[in-house]
Amino acid sequence: MNKKIICFGETLWDMLPDGAMPGGAPMNVAIHLHYQGYTPTILSRIGNDAAGKNLLSFLQEKGISTGYIQADETHQTGLVQADISNKTHVTYNIVALVAWDYIRYEEQAARLVQESDVFIYGSLASRSKTTCETLFKYLPLASLKVFDVNLRPPHYSPKQIQLLMDHASIIKMNHHELTEILSWYGQILPEKEGMEYLIQRFHTDVLLVTRGENGASVFTSAGYFEHPGFQVKVEDTIGSGDAFLAVFLHQYLSGMAISQILPFACAVGAYVATQRGATPVVPENAIRQLLDSALASNPIIL
Repeated sequence: MNKKIICFGETLWDMLPDGAMPGGAPMNVAIHLHYQGYTPTILSRIGNDAAGKNLLSFLQEKGISTGYIQADETHQTGLVQADISNKTHVTYNIVALVAWDYIRYEEQAARLVQESDVFIYGSLASRSKTTCETLFKYLPLASLKVFDVNLRPPHYSPKQIQLLMDHASIIKMNHHELTEILSWYGQILPEKEGMEYLIQRFHTDVLLVTRGENGASVFTSAGYFEHPGFQVKVEDTIGSGDAFLAVFLHQYLSGMAISQILPFACAVGAYVATQRGATPVVPENAIRQLLDSALASNPIIL
């Protein structure tokens, strides 16, 4: 694909009960975009340690360029303790003051952002002063900006999330995050009305809301679309939303209608939930089987 895509933010190791797995939403999205034929660039920072070197090796094996991942001589590579005892609701203890909290502004990277077609960023990248300042220097340079909301207490503030939403052309969040963000404005609304409220307040083109096993919904100028999801045996939900976002963006950038995108993106997210870790290869036949097996795979247009 000839679209230039940048994923900005955390790269880290998810520490699972049976071992470490590479993770971080921007990296997960980049890898799933690579599966769709793109060559995304990751802007991040790792420690000059064994964990960082192993992360670089993993990305290189996946075919992802590591040329814009900075090396930190002082801070360790990011780590997250992931609790998957509840497979459908993973919780995270995200170690702070690690390398990706210190992503530095670079002129060469700024030129890359300016030349890009899509700039993807998340809320975790704003938790530290250095990385947050870098992000806000890059955002005005980008064209199509995609904000992946990840409300991980205590690593965010309502004010910061609102500033990040102000910049976004496309916003993705889950249904719990939708409810929380609406509460900041004293709004208690059904999903569709709540999404419409946010899209008007922030002048966003597309708002995506994922609902776990209950699929996802999208609000755009073309209307409201929803899909009920797919019933699968869950291994863990790590990376499901990232895979959903990557596939949605791929088909959105290709000009496909939202009504056609949503079933496929939901199916990919569901398949990833059946696998261990965030970035399994997604076989096309597995997705086709999910789509063919579910009569409910057609979205409802309201």
